[in-house]
Amino acid sequence: MCEVFAGQDPDRYRPLNRSVRIGGHSTSIQIEAAFWDLIDEIAHGQSMSTPRFLSTLYDEALNINGSVSNFASLLRTSCLIYLMGSARKPDERQEFHIIAAE
Repeated sequence: MCEVFAGQDPDRYRPLNRSVRIGGHSTSIQIEAAFWDLIDEIAHGQSMSTPRFLSTLYDEALNINGSVSNFASLLRTSCLIYLMGSARKPDERQEFHIIAAE
């Protein structure tokens, strides 16, 4: 089982720094290459450049939460939400269906 995870290309989990301008300030964000690939995909799906998407996401999170304490973590969890296929509101209940093996 772990071979699927352990055998992945090490370049996927190599940390990458990207310099971006957010809120008029240049900053550097370091996350793993696989997350950058997903962020690029999400941005493209929103018809935005990656820097524009990052700036928009930051501004919206700031408006909703009042602050953004760890933007890199916000990006990683945003990728998880994207992969899970839905961005449900916190008060929405998710149902899980367990299928018994025969």
